[in-house]
Amino acid sequence: MKTSIIPLLMACAWAQAETDVPPVLKTQVLLDRHHFSVGQIDGVYGENMRQALLGFQQAKGLPATGKADPATLEALEDGQPALILYTITEADLSGPYQQIPEAMPAKARLSALTFSNVEEALGERFHASPNLLRKLNQGKDLKRVGEEIVVPHVHLSTPLPKASQLVVSRSAHTLTLVDASGQTIAQMPASTGSEHDPLPIGDWKINGVARNPPFHYNPKLFWDAAPGESKAVIPPGPNNPVGVVWIDLSKDHYGIHGTPEPGSIGKTQSHGCIRLTNWDAMLVADAVTPGFSVVLKE
Repeated sequence: MKTSIIPLLMACAWAQAETDVPPVLKTQVLLDRHHFSVGQIDGVYGENMRQALLGFQQAKGLPATGKADPATLEALEDGQPALILYTITEADLSGPYQQIPEAMPAKARLSALTFSNVEEALGERFHASPNLLRKLNQGKDLKRVGEEIVVPHVHLSTPLPKASQLVVSRSAHTLTLVDASGQTIAQMPASTGSEHDPLPIGDWKINGVARNPPFHYNPKLFWDAAPGESKAVIPPGPNNPVGVVWIDLSKDHYGIHGTPEPGSIGKTQSHGCIRLTNWDAMLVADAVTPGFSVVLKE
């Protein structure tokens, strides 16, 4: 059961000491900076955060408690603030933004699948849920140029070491990158299939990476396709069904990709593919090459 511990922070909360940042929120930001992603940062202790803590603890040789214990917090601490100020720009507000329809044929008629609004765009940039941004910035106008808002400080990560293998765990709902020695260098939550389209357990390879791809919709491959739908090409964009990255696997019709719904990652099923947040999918895309080893396991 998830328990929210985010207080209703007022705009003046930025003036408070770093020690007053909600502990779960700070831990999530630090995990993100260490490449042990919780997915969408929301300030709530849930299964994604527990798995991120377990992965970090195991990688650092710490007791695997899945909790933010003192030893883990000490290993995570990098001396940098968890939250920073960001000033809304004209570019932030210009979008373009549009409401995204549910039906695939309606999506196909659009020129691009952009963000729906500025909150969604800022959430993606700072790896945060729009709800968290609202709580951190009560009384602030996110639609005003020049407005200063508080955001997670996620863009401090050190370069990722060279990865040698990618491992997806169906039971843990995680994707892990490991180096040549078998050491975990990054971990992120993943949605990994369903009873209708189970994860194809086994050893595979990466064929290639497509960034900002269109999506070639074939209703015959979707058990829940609406009756009467036909094939369609869905235009690119962050709200594309595969997000901003498609990493093609040697298993036909399967890949690793982003999502238009980052809050669902690790919590819902997929159509067999491995879904990540867009920012985690981009990290993986930059770490792999054609022929890269992929292990899909229980």
